[in-house]
Amino acid sequence: MGRVEYSPLFETRRCRGRFIYRSFAISLFVAICFIWHYRFSHITKGEDGNWAWLGMLASELWFGFYWVLTQALRWNLVFRQPFKNRLSQRYEKKLPRVDIFVCTADPDIEPAMMVINTVLSVMAYDYPTEKLSVYLSDDAGSQITFYALLEASNFAKHWVPFCKRFKVEPRSPSAYFKSLVSSGYPTDPSQAKELGNIKKLYDEMEKRIEDATKFGEVAKEARLKHMGFSQWDSYSSRRDHDTILQILLHKNDHNNSKDVDGFVLPALVYLAREKRPQYFHNFKAGAMNSLLRVSSNISNGKIILNVDCDMYSNNSQSVRDALCFFMDEEKGQEIAYVQFPQTFENATKNDLYGGSLTSILEVEFPGLDGYGGPLYAGTGCFHKRESLCGMKFSDQYCNDWNSEDDQFKEANLQELEQQSKVLASCNYEENTLWGKEMGLKYGCPVEDVITGLSIQCQGWKSVYYNPPRKAFLGLAPTTLPQTLVQHKRWSEGDLQILLSKYSPAWYGFGRINFGLQMGYSVYCLWAPNCLATLYYSIIPSLYLLKGIPLFPKVTKQSLS
Repeated sequence: MGRVEYSPLFETRRCRGRFIYRSFAISLFVAICFIWHYRFSHITKGEDGNWAWLGMLASELWFGFYWVLTQALRWNLVFRQPFKNRLSQRYEKKLPRVDIFVCTADPDIEPAMMVINTVLSVMAYDYPTEKLSVYLSDDAGSQITFYALLEASNFAKHWVPFCKRFKVEPRSPSAYFKSLVSSGYPTDPSQAKELGNIKKLYDEMEKRIEDATKFGEVAKEARLKHMGFSQWDSYSSRRDHDTILQILLHKNDHNNSKDVDGFVLPALVYLAREKRPQYFHNFKAGAMNSLLRVSSNISNGKIILNVDCDMYSNNSQSVRDALCFFMDEEKGQEIAYVQFPQTFENATKNDLYGGSLTSILEVEFPGLDGYGGPLYAGTGCFHKRESLCGMKFSDQYCNDWNSEDDQFKEANLQELEQQSKVLASCNYEENTLWGKEMGLKYGCPVEDVITGLSIQCQGWKSVYYNPPRKAFLGLAPTTLPQTLVQHKRWSEGDLQILLSKYSPAWYGFGRINFGLQMGYSVYCLWAPNCLATLYYSIIPSLYLLKGIPLFPKVTKQSLS
């Protein structure tokens, strides 16, 4: 028999124009060397401004060093292209379970309607619904958020089949209705009629949720309709309460698991992990680790997607795109996570504060991908559960997509809830490796970056994919105070990584590609870079007021 030709599920192509850019970079480095030579050759002792001159030299040495590091992000750009048709041909009946984590923490900043629009958008993925499970982590333990999710579970029975029947994009109801204003309403009579009914249901749901938000509580009539509200009887505050867990939709609940067309809906779970004043909750990392444990007991999907509550799905094919990388027969074994870009729908035209992160998403992440993969950005990322839970990669590792069993087929939902609550308790992680070697790392403001670095240092690789139709759309900071707060957290967290045992300089040495080490160092040195920048911006101006120049004088001879 002839050998069957291997057809990859994705291809990797290198950026065109690399030779031109590298030639430019080399010429620029030569120019930088001339600047260094000038500074060194004009150092004089005992003259006014000598110390300032040395400071300028130190700043320029730093800028040159930092510029060299940034070349790792531009030297070897690669771009990916998945082949979803090949995935369907080979694995349509063997697609793995996918667990989706949506995280929210403050109902005042993250309104309930925004949260459930994100939840509904991921529930409507173009993927077998019986293999999808959606988990909402509510770190505020808000009754209103729970009520909104309960309303969304009922609305999903109409919304999910509507999306699949008419191939709706995007699948966030709010975003879809807004898009109709510019794209136009459907001309097909049946679709137009269904759209009218769906819009009416959505408006009614929105009014009920907005009323509850306005009054700060859920109406008594609504509370009596669902026993889940009884879990708030022992609730003291958002920082002091028991674990609140409710499985709202599940295929084992035969009375409340199907849409209006009779098809099973994705599982839907609400979780507010236990919080006590005497226990530090570790912010988003703690919430994600609780979700990891709880989901392993309820659905145990091999693939995990985590998204922020303000980052709705804009592309219903994203799950299949990601699986093309994970399930590739030759290269999929070593891939731990697939990172999609954070794209923003509210970016201003001029983008004064760089909130759209264009250079990072369009240039730097593809550059990191050329050396082993991008960093983990904290949202819009698909993970293998095994790698996220601390497994090290080895050459003997092999994807086993057929090993998913039916341990949950006959599970009793009340028993599942009670068993899972223990996994989200405050003291569960005591004397365990959670937050250290398992799950997301604790003790760092940028828990996502340090977790991604740790995963890559364990032998795994990652992939960056920026599809033509953006996978996720969210909200970027649009004011200076918002931008400063965000950049402060990033800079502080990245510097903390640099000074910790997980520094790419020594922890990554020998574990990841040297180019990837350089790339991580660019972000870890964001904060120190400001010192040289401030010096270079302020000192020359002050000395110029004293008549002491710190830059070469332009003369007629130099111009001739």
